[in-house]
Amino acid sequence: MRTLLLLLFGLSITTCLSQEEERIYDFSDTAPEFIGGEPAMMTYIQEHIEYPETAITFGEQGIVYVQFIVMKTGAIREVKIMKGVSESLDAEAVRVIRLMPNWAPGKDKNGEAVNVRYTLPIHFRLDNKTSKKGEKNKKKSKN
Repeated sequence: MRTLLLLLFGLSITTCLSQEEERIYDFSDTAPEFIGGEPAMMTYIQEHIEYPETAITFGEQGIVYVQFIVMKTGAIREVKIMKGVSESLDAEAVRVIRLMPNWAPGKDKNGEAVNVRYTLPIHFRLDNKTSKKGEKNKKKSKN
């Protein structure tokens, strides 16, 4: 009985430590950052976004809010849409985030890397030339 009790106690300590190692912070003392900062991240997004043809055809545009976790290794995990625009734009935002290289991780007050939840707005805008093309295609599909 004594051995079983110690074994169970040992398992609960291990479980607590594992949960602490995998804790996800909503805020950290040092925020996670795309390598090169915000300008580099914006450039990365602009170079990798492929505006979906269906979104162009239907004139879809807006802001997709994507949430993900920057792991203490800098890897991006658990990408999900918090507020979307359309199925095609949401899918494209998720695709681009999943392709991102590792970030500089967030850090706690001791300077230790921690897992941090991050929300990023991705703006999808059609220029006038592209949106007029989309309007023509919409009219054709209605006829």
